[in-house]
Amino acid sequence: MRILVIEDEIKTAQSLQQGLSEAGFEVDVANDGEEGLLRAEQSSYDLLILDVMMPKKDGWAVITELRNRNKQTLTLMLTARDQLDDRVKGLNLGADAYLIKPFAFPELVALVKSLLRRSTQQNPEALHVADLQINFFQRKVLRQGRLVDLTPKEFSILGLLARRKGEIISRSVLAEQVWGINFESETNVVDVHMRRLRSKIDDPFGSKLIHTVRGMGYVLREPASA
Repeated sequence: MRILVIEDEIKTAQSLQQGLSEAGFEVDVANDGEEGLLRAEQSSYDLLILDVMMPKKDGWAVITELRNRNKQTLTLMLTARDQLDDRVKGLNLGADAYLIKPFAFPELVALVKSLLRRSTQQNPEALHVADLQINFFQRKVLRQGRLVDLTPKEFSILGLLARRKGEIISRSVLAEQVWGINFESETNVVDVHMRRLRSKIDDPFGSKLIHTVRGMGYVLREPASA
């Protein structure tokens, strides 16, 4: 599970990164709102831990922009503000939980695990997109009832696109999530695998599900109704 901590207090950010890493999470840190927003948009995280009072962009602005751009990443807001109106504001803007500073670290870890567990339970074992069926438990893909033989990488790409159906996924996110590498512009590994995937998922069938958005990435979406 990947977590992004957006916190301007260096010692607090370092403590959170160390403690959450020891609890088994992969943790990145951003020390201001602008950097945090950029990281949250360009990479895929399971959870954001977001401070409210920060330079450049405060937590309110960060979560507002993320939700306006349809990024629904789980968000836990941390703040020294303990007014009810502030907590309500954060939740109304799209935060999933709110924790007041100072807090006991075990409480934070318990809340993080609870949020992630809830999110995992909401992820289905199988997904249907038009006539495409993906069974994540059996790692089986069917289109129009026909079994489609995919390599592990192709299955991972398709699974990522399907779980985020309708959302444009950049090449850098695909490279990071599927290969665990930083995307370099001269690397064509994503495009090569995507061509192979489309040759199996789309080419033998009448309608296309995987689309290229020039300069942005790829999207999986259902065909437009006739």
